[in-house]
Amino acid sequence: EYSCEYGSLKFYALCGVGGVLSCGLTHTAVVPLDLVKCRMQVDPQKYKSIFNGFSVTIKEDGVRGLAKGWAPTFFGYSMQGLCKFGFYEVFKILYGNMLGEENAYLWRTSLYLAASASAEFFADIALAPMEAAKVRIQTQPGYANTLREAVPKMFAEEGIWAFYKGVAPLWMR
Repeated sequence: EYSCEYGSLKFYALCGVGGVLSCGLTHTAVVPLDLVKCRMQVDPQKYKSIFNGFSVTIKEDGVRGLAKGWAPTFFGYSMQGLCKFGFYEVFKILYGNMLGEENAYLWRTSLYLAASASAEFFADIALAPMEAAKVRIQTQPGYANTLREAVPKMFAEEGIWAFYKGVAPLWMR
């Protein structure tokens, strides 16, 4: 007995929930490491190494400072995971149906790659706004400390484009 029918709405929803849990939670768990990495990229003179970066951050912001950017990370990567896992299955079935059963089997590796790339295209669009806010929170001292502070400020300064400037690099990644 299966928990749901393959290709059903429940199937896609479960895939999406799996993406939220696997991407949102894992990326949020490594926020301290990501914070130090981003700061090292922006200011290598101040943040000379991973260990030095942790030390400087704790010295300046306390242990809580290591969690800066957790909210946009959680929400952004949850949305990315939802789209990545859910749309992958949608595109896999869609492309498989377009090719026909025999060709879908014969070309399954290419089919899976095309489905994955298509899903990632939309997943990165879902991630980009939160990734933009996260980077500003983590790398621009005094800009904003929370997602609730960053989003209205970004929109007021640059409009909607502020949230999507990084989508092309995400696609290239």
